[in-house]
Amino acid sequence: MNKSEEYRVVLFYSTSAAIKAESLAKKENLVVKLIPVPRNLSSDCGICLLFRSQDKLVIEDLLNRGKIEYENIYPI
Repeated sequence: MNKSEEYRVVLFYSTSAAIKAESLAKKENLVVKLIPVPRNLSSDCGICLLFRSQDKLVIEDLLNRGKIEYENIYPI
């Protein structure tokens, strides 16, 4: 991941959903990474999926096709 790119994160309701999303995204050759949820977004412990902003529509489609429930997508 390049520091000059803009990124977003997907917050999930469960760790298993985050792991499933990462797996599906990697199968589609998307650049993603599981990271701890930034404290400014949630005080809950957990992980979220970091991805390039340019892939937002592809990630949303992937989550919908995979029937993966998520809380929201945030820019970081």
